[in-house]
Amino acid sequence: MTFPSPTLLGQSLLSGVFIGALYGLLGLGLSLSWGMLRQINLAHFALAFLGAYLTYQFAEVYKIDPLLSILIIAPAFFLLGALLQALFARFSISPFSSLLVTFGLTVIIESAIQWYWTADYRLLESAYRGIRFKLGPLYIPFPELLTVVLAVALATLIWSALRYTDLGKAMRAASEDAPIAAAFGVNERALALLLSGLCAATAGVAGLCLALSYTLAPSQIYAWIGVVFAAVMIGGLGNPLGTLIAGIVIGVSESLTMALTAPAWAPLVSFSLLIIVLLVRARDL
Repeated sequence: MTFPSPTLLGQSLLSGVFIGALYGLLGLGLSLSWGMLRQINLAHFALAFLGAYLTYQFAEVYKIDPLLSILIIAPAFFLLGALLQALFARFSISPFSSLLVTFGLTVIIESAIQWYWTADYRLLESAYRGIRFKLGPLYIPFPELLTVVLAVALATLIWSALRYTDLGKAMRAASEDAPIAAAFGVNERALALLLSGLCAATAGVAGLCLALSYTLAPSQIYAWIGVVFAAVMIGGLGNPLGTLIAGIVIGVSESLTMALTAPAWAPLVSFSLLIIVLLVRARDL
């Protein structure tokens, strides 16, 4: 086996951080909805891709800057997320049922994307794609750097809000013991609507990052589910920073695995890490 050069290893490390930040950003809403709302929301991935396609549509057809399109997409997704939560609450959807229902929503959204944009690959040609910064012998593309900045900012802000604000404390109290929280005046229903809307809005932000960095195809929705699930489980349900850190660890591990061995080994990394973490946690119980 030929050992790669330091430059290749360094670039692989950076690439791992970039893709890992996207894993964390994609898993942010799933972690919150699963950990605090007890909903395994698979539709979160479909919403992210819908956000990516809408970013593409706004830029290619309506000539709206991709970074400005998030000002339209995020509020619209917030309302959509709140609407979904209202429907789930109306019909008392259980965690297992939410898995089935949101999988059905994922299939519906994928079919809608394929109907409108077809199954052809779509590439957003933006000015941001060509911007690169040089750090010694290494290159840092602007879209990937933006993904890291957005992922870190959102994860830190949400973690801080949940930990230090009265609203965040009320959300955590409602997720841990809703009847007791309600007895102290916490409006669980309103907080659930707010949190679900926030989760959907983060999917819109992840969609922006997908559109700026990757070629889009409807079937790719399912390619991200496994590794993001692993990041959420490793990072801890309802833990924004933990999900981001786990995503970066998985991304770096995958990139270094591809640089040192072969790309075919990379998909084994996330689930191997997940199994190890689950075994360690089970031993500590």
